[in-house]
Amino acid sequence: MIIETERLILRPFVEDDAEDVYEYLNEPAVHCFACMKLESLANAREEVKRRTGETEYYFAITLKDTGKVIGEIDAYPETGEPHSSDDTPKDTFSPCWMLNKKFQGKGYAYEAAYAFFDYLFRDKGARRIYAYTEDYNLPSQHLCEKLGMRREGLFMEFVSFVNNPDGTPLYENTMQYAILKKEWLKGTSGDLILQNSSDKSEKSKAELLGVLHEAEEDAKSGKVAPIKETFDSIRNRLEDGR
Repeated sequence: MIIETERLILRPFVEDDAEDVYEYLNEPAVHCFACMKLESLANAREEVKRRTGETEYYFAITLKDTGKVIGEIDAYPETGEPHSSDDTPKDTFSPCWMLNKKFQGKGYAYEAAYAFFDYLFRDKGARRIYAYTEDYNLPSQHLCEKLGMRREGLFMEFVSFVNNPDGTPLYENTMQYAILKKEWLKGTSGDLILQNSSDKSEKSKAELLGVLHEAEEDAKSGKVAPIKETFDSIRNRLEDGR
């Protein structure tokens, strides 16, 4: 399976990805990835070889223009219920994403996660997607919120991934975010409308800027009524797709 976005390609891992994977897993950015730390390139080659058999739920995040692996994203189906039976549908997913620190802050994480969420909801039968993030990991919290997820709870001293200097477990406060399929589909419909609006010609954009300029001049001169007419005009143009 291959998922393509504007700047990225999400694809299964291949053995040649070892060096790129080692680049970001030789020193994981946050504690929750501590167990994934790779001590050597040889370890990276072994790890990537193990991943090559997964083609549906574990993807390398690669740059479309160069092919470089800059991160990874994965999630597997689960029941999402503590008292489930063999007949309980596995329609819940908890994604894990990681990005090379050199490529953070460029919108790649959102672009990859958005495409992956859409794939899970539309193609893999996901009903609910949830994610955990540390209370100090503000970029991850922001990403969850940008994806339309709601914060469902804060678990105090919920889990430990590393130890304190004295050897005792370092327990971390963890936030849980989630979104349902019906919420995602409703939200992505709105995204399509915004995308269509943003893809209009430069001429249309210039016209809208001109109308806004008129509104500003009307405000300065004390003409109140024309301002309402101006914004009605903008709304009508957007609704008409112009």
